[in-house]
Amino acid sequence: MNSATLPVRLRLAVDSDRESCIDLAAGVSLAIALDLQGEQPRHFDAPPARSTPYVVGAFNGEVARGASCNCRSVTLIPHCNGTHTEGVGHLTRDCPPLHAQIPSQPMAALVLSLQAETAPLADEGSLPAPQAGDRVLTRRALLAAWPKDLPWQPQVLVLRTLPNSPDKCTRDYSTLNPPYLSRQLAAELVARGIKHLITDLPSIDRSHDEGLLTAHRVFFGLAAGSCEWSDAARSQATVTELAYIAEHISDGPCAVQLQVPAWSGDALPSRPLLFALLET
Repeated sequence: MNSATLPVRLRLAVDSDRESCIDLAAGVSLAIALDLQGEQPRHFDAPPARSTPYVVGAFNGEVARGASCNCRSVTLIPHCNGTHTEGVGHLTRDCPPLHAQIPSQPMAALVLSLQAETAPLADEGSLPAPQAGDRVLTRRALLAAWPKDLPWQPQVLVLRTLPNSPDKCTRDYSTLNPPYLSRQLAAELVARGIKHLITDLPSIDRSHDEGLLTAHRVFFGLAAGSCEWSDAARSQATVTELAYIAEHISDGPCAVQLQVPAWSGDALPSRPLLFALLET
């Protein structure tokens, strides 16, 4: 039997003596499968991601057109075309390799589903202030949904917004005003030790927010106005946006592994894998 199909016992959290068991052959992808020739999600008026044959001399890059092999060029904007993971380099002048900052092992995680509240809100907000009709994910909703008993402190929060729908996999957010995080919610995630946030939102901040990116800055520990990576108190934190958390995935503890290519850049296409915890 291939050892990769066997359950693996892991210590998922550094603050716990408890070991949990996951099946490495049973990971569930939280990434949206990006169809480079068909429908796909997009944000911020970005052009669709595309794949075209590479043509050079007599070589046309497409077997269907007589080439010896397929060879294609892919054009995409990670922030706007599909599931992507970003670091504090999204907000700073310098940008150390993001792929080198992401742990390779599965991490202790928690799935939560939250319903956004409609602005105006009396005690939660952002900068700039939410406009009437904005939908905001709040700290109080997180506190109400957070389980009272967890096996360990999660490092990863998988945040599903309600209502959930498969059309998130092809939704064009450019003409919409999707929900976003209040700064109080972002601060609560920091206080609870969440280092990696995965969400189905196209951005954890308002799409048009005057460039303030309040929730990003709170989560990365980067003061307003700072553009220096060295100023970030949480330079190893990551945010994954435009994921899809299907209905069959239950709220509760699990394990998550972040997979990204070894590219440079402030954001990378990514494939978060979720592993259910096995009974031991």
